[in-house]
Amino acid sequence: MSTATATPQSKRASRHPVDEVLPLPKLAIYGFQHVLAFYAGAVIVPILLASAIGLSTPELIHLINADLFTCGIASIIQSIGFWKVGVKLPLLQGVTFTAVSPMIAIGMAAGGGTDGLLVIYGAVIVAGLFTFFMAPYFSRLIRFFPPVVTGSVITIIGLALLPVAAADAAGGAGPTLDPASGRNLAYALGTLALIVAIQRIFKGFMATVAVLIGLVVGTLVAWALGDAHFDLVGGSGWVGVTTPFHFGWPKFSVAAIISMIVVMLITAVETTGDVFATGEIVEKRIGKEDIARALRADGLATTIGGVFNSFPYTCFAENVGLVRLTRVKSRYVVATAGLIMVIIGLIPKAGAIVAGIPHPVLGGAALAMFATVAVVGFQTLSRVDFHDHRNVVIVATSVGLAMYVTAQPDVAKAVPHWAQIILGSGITLGSITAIVLNFVFHHVGSSRGPAVAGAPGALVRLSEVNEMTRDEFADTFGSLFKGPRWVVERAFDSRPFTDTIDLRRAFQEALFSATEDEQRLLIDSYPDLGADSVAEGEEGPDSLRDQSVLGLTRLDEKAHAELAELTAQYRDRFGFPLVTCVRDRDSFDQVVRTGWERVNNSPAQEHASALVEIAKIAGYRFDDLVADANPIHSARTRFVES
Repeated sequence: MSTATATPQSKRASRHPVDEVLPLPKLAIYGFQHVLAFYAGAVIVPILLASAIGLSTPELIHLINADLFTCGIASIIQSIGFWKVGVKLPLLQGVTFTAVSPMIAIGMAAGGGTDGLLVIYGAVIVAGLFTFFMAPYFSRLIRFFPPVVTGSVITIIGLALLPVAAADAAGGAGPTLDPASGRNLAYALGTLALIVAIQRIFKGFMATVAVLIGLVVGTLVAWALGDAHFDLVGGSGWVGVTTPFHFGWPKFSVAAIISMIVVMLITAVETTGDVFATGEIVEKRIGKEDIARALRADGLATTIGGVFNSFPYTCFAENVGLVRLTRVKSRYVVATAGLIMVIIGLIPKAGAIVAGIPHPVLGGAALAMFATVAVVGFQTLSRVDFHDHRNVVIVATSVGLAMYVTAQPDVAKAVPHWAQIILGSGITLGSITAIVLNFVFHHVGSSRGPAVAGAPGALVRLSEVNEMTRDEFADTFGSLFKGPRWVVERAFDSRPFTDTIDLRRAFQEALFSATEDEQRLLIDSYPDLGADSVAEGEEGPDSLRDQSVLGLTRLDEKAHAELAELTAQYRDRFGFPLVTCVRDRDSFDQVVRTGWERVNNSPAQEHASALVEIAKIAGYRFDDLVADANPIHSARTRFVES
């Protein structure tokens, strides 16, 4: 009887680490760490915007404090949550960099200064409301944002912002711009060099605040040399409350609103990725409703931002990385960080100190951050099949148009006023172009559907797949599985296929419904991890590509011997090779560690595990083979569909 009563009590007492409330000192320390990692990125957006549209220093100080205040509120909403708002994960909110260039274009088109700011706020409020109400439907649109779109957009964001960083590095846009100044060059390169050095020398927490340290040290050096001034700090109050519509009632422009809605759609894709990444880190299942809650929080925070003199909000990827680094999963840590930011936002002196950062120092830090954004875009584009000429056209056209208007902003004057907002922003124009071209090339017309990229210019459409003979089908998709072709041949019997997902499921169904003997023969046909036969190409190009992802085909002698010992012991115990989807692992060490863990499993469990790994390998090969397969959607389907 005591056992019966203890069981429900233990169940009630258990809670997920995400929901754990840590002691107050730990909450304060971990929360402040999040603030430090986040602070530099948080204040750069208002600084860049104020400099570009010609706001005064007191106005900049108010923007910084309003930004921090609203960042804190947004982070509390996202991490604590209420009703159907907030994903209740350790996700810290900040102003999205995606909005910088469009907001500058909106502000300048409206005359700059506070007049431009009011049009920005009008667009931000409407875009926030749009995001809030479209949140439940957004997951249905994920298929329109494959890597060819998101990669292009992220790359464009980074490249389009680099000229802004370069102008700051040269003294700041306007009369202070002096590219020939050796002192400006020294401050910019010195700050950048310090950030790089910290990233190289230190690990962990120090590496996460490298940008902040660079800004602080660069500013202190400039202050010691008389090039940084903090006269306004003494005149600023200790306490100041940002009031709604401080700069006046917002103004609403259709073109500006459309531009900002595009920004929020792109931001929604970014937030979705951050939510899934955080879910994996904290080991919590993510479903459609979680995505909707996160996007509602983004929309509500963005609307609040427009009211309280701030900007569009999204989850900060930097802090997602900090959660992975520290392994502190409690969402209340982020809520504490939000509370700290609210307090900082109520202290005008803090904003005055930040406003005193010299432009060259800021430019040096911005060069590192904005270029990093572009690199993330390159990484995303690496998953795109460029054998499919359609993807080449999408990326080339969107990036080309974005760089065209970024390098020659005056071209916007050649179009009517209502179109100047779109044509005046490289990010907006490039993003719209990528989305539209992806829709036109991959989702419109009779040619819609997957194209098998057997060779550039020789593509097979889904309609043609449905018309293939059994032999033609097996020849086309036989490379998905090693050895016998019965999996592919049985998948043929599931025709016709309605879409790429239907085709993928047919292979999975054939694999898992086979007899145990057939499955065993299939498992036996896969090569050992790190085998010389794979490295020498004897097992075929697909196995070579699979295992070369983590360098298993070019290991040093020590690593090769370690992997050989693992695979030998595994084969001795189970009688078949250790099958692992290398592309699903993060590192060589993880491959080895997981392999040794599997050695202790039962034969039945390892038989099932091998089939699951084979299915994963086939999934990646399928993404390689099918030109417009969506790897992001495929990875998320496991979570969302359930």
